[in-house]
Amino acid sequence: CINALADRTRKGAHVPYRDSKLTRLLKDSLSGTSVAAMLCAVSPSSDQYEETLNTLKYANRARQIQNKLLIAQDPVQARIADLLEQVATLTARLQHYESGGGPLPPLATFSIS
Repeated sequence: CINALADRTRKGAHVPYRDSKLTRLLKDSLSGTSVAAMLCAVSPSSDQYEETLNTLKYANRARQIQNKLLIAQDPVQARIADLLEQVATLTARLQHYESGGGPLPPLATFSIS
């Protein structure tokens, strides 16, 4: 899973989150819907060399992951924000006309649905 996420040449490829318990636990962090910090526990002992090396390799692959942040937004809230923006634009135009301002360029058509 980490290899699939870290490989920048495989855009849009399937990421097998079920292959590892660790990647299943970190699924939200690795997919870009939240933020995580990774700490690696390494040992100076020579009999733990392989485990330490594997941990550092895993952390290095995880560090290479670059995701676009996803902002979870309720569709109703998005629509409200859009309508508030339209109201602000129309209010500004109305104040311009009421203060004797000249003609303004036409607005893009608003869709009310």
